[in-house]
Amino acid sequence: MPLAKKLGLAVVFLWFMVGGITHFTNPDFFVAIMPPWIGWHLEIVYISGVFEILGAIGILIPRLRQLAGNCLILLVIAVTPANIHMWLNPQLFPDVSEAFLSIRLVVQALLLWLIWWSTRREAVEGHTH
Repeated sequence: MPLAKKLGLAVVFLWFMVGGITHFTNPDFFVAIMPPWIGWHLEIVYISGVFEILGAIGILIPRLRQLAGNCLILLVIAVTPANIHMWLNPQLFPDVSEAFLSIRLVVQALLLWLIWWSTRREAVEGHTH
């Protein structure tokens, strides 16, 4: 595996492992950013934290890497309403700059690309998938 992909995997692993753990060490933060129309806030925070940790571990296992990457992509899409809620309601988050909330959406798009790119199987020369 090329070094660039290894670095990409490391970033994805750290992002989700640290993020997943943080769901348990600081759940109030994640509850606070969830749109009010979503129910079961605390339960969803804990469940998504578990999935973040499992996805981070999964990308370390070569035979599970692509599946784990696909699942992390779905997870990022699933939490997008929280990021959009923050962006649309900056007055609810006075400690966070509006510019940061906008940049955060761009970072999310880049994260989706990085997950996809770093977890794809390497093409075998002379063999197409």
